[in-house]
Amino acid sequence: ADPLSGFLWWCGRAGVELSPKVRLSREGAVAGYGMLAAEELEAGFTIPRAALLSQHTSSIQALLQEAQESLQSQSGWVPLLLALLHEYTASNSHWQPYFSLWEDFRSLDHPMFWPEEEQRRLLQGTGIPEAVDKDLANIHLEYTSIILPFMESHPNVFDPKLHTLELYKQLVAFVMAYSFQEPLEEEDEDEKGPNPPMMVPVADILNHVANHNANLEYSPQCLRMVTTQPVGKGQEIFNTYGQMANWQLLHMYGFAEPYPSNTNDTADIQMVTVRKAALQRAKSEAQQRLVSEQWDFLCQLEMVGEEGAFVLGWDEVLTEEELSTTLKVLCMSEEEFKEYKEQDGWEDDSEEEENSTLSNEALSRLKTPCKKLLYDSVLLTLESYRSDLKAEQDLLNNKEAYEKLSRREQQALHVRYGQKRILHQLLELV
Repeated sequence: ADPLSGFLWWCGRAGVELSPKVRLSREGAVAGYGMLAAEELEAGFTIPRAALLSQHTSSIQALLQEAQESLQSQSGWVPLLLALLHEYTASNSHWQPYFSLWEDFRSLDHPMFWPEEEQRRLLQGTGIPEAVDKDLANIHLEYTSIILPFMESHPNVFDPKLHTLELYKQLVAFVMAYSFQEPLEEEDEDEKGPNPPMMVPVADILNHVANHNANLEYSPQCLRMVTTQPVGKGQEIFNTYGQMANWQLLHMYGFAEPYPSNTNDTADIQMVTVRKAALQRAKSEAQQRLVSEQWDFLCQLEMVGEEGAFVLGWDEVLTEEELSTTLKVLCMSEEEFKEYKEQDGWEDDSEEEENSTLSNEALSRLKTPCKKLLYDSVLLTLESYRSDLKAEQDLLNNKEAYEKLSRREQQALHVRYGQKRILHQLLELV
């Protein structure tokens, strides 16, 4: 009856070695289940590779192997998702005690499950609604063009009435939130695409924070969770899902870190917003034509694109070469631009290096026209949100008002507030 007891029994049978110094619990964890230290520890657990759930360990792995050519997709997730569709609904599946921890996936609260009106109201300007639209289009395409034909060719294993698009969508969110991708060996990085995702029981129970205290280590026989700093009795053990901004955490995992915990937070300025700011500044038709030519040239250099964004961190611009080149080109006079084009966008190396590093200090030293263009671009970006920084600051400072918000409103608030703080910091710098 107790999913956790059933899962721990399953772990023992599957050869998972849990340290006696840890306990799995909902109590004391920041969200859902979590792992807590019962006393000070260095290693949390060891998982044999046979206990991982992937396209290679599923009971239908032979079918998936045979059809691997037809199961290729943009996401690379289809074989794992088919394995999950089967194992989740098969009453005799070896993985049932594992799935019982996520009873009907109600705990998954990704924005892709929010009503469209709520998405727009809470997340406009954050970049999440656009990412969700792409996800839903890809999920629908994969399901209708790859999953359904595969299921129809194996009617003894799959039933489209049971293995529906809705269940597929929930399993996509499950893979987003809980799967792991083994890093490639350095020598394979250039030749191979990323490893396919896999489910790692126990490891996926650990919650994430930017300032984490444990890491998953991969070896040929097993995976081990080891601590990266002392973890005292009663403390939660946190893994990291990577250097992720709050908008990525909410989009992929269904939660955000409360401000100011997420040191990896970022804000985006859409590339087309900088073009818009440059066009608004152009006084004559000739100047507008020049901006259009400069933009086309930047597209040829692959510095900008219609759907791209410049990414700002707390301490520096993460897309520094793209932003510094774009600002410089869009602020050139006709003569300077003509000369720059003749050199195919090349310039003296030392000058290029000096211009491309955009730390906060370097931003404050930009030439005045570049500062002005960046300032205008930030103002246009801030207009895309539905609320201002002051209103959100007041909400965060008022504990009573904050606690009256729904969970979705709270998560969205942390995303918007962190992004706006970074944008306002940039306004001050320039």
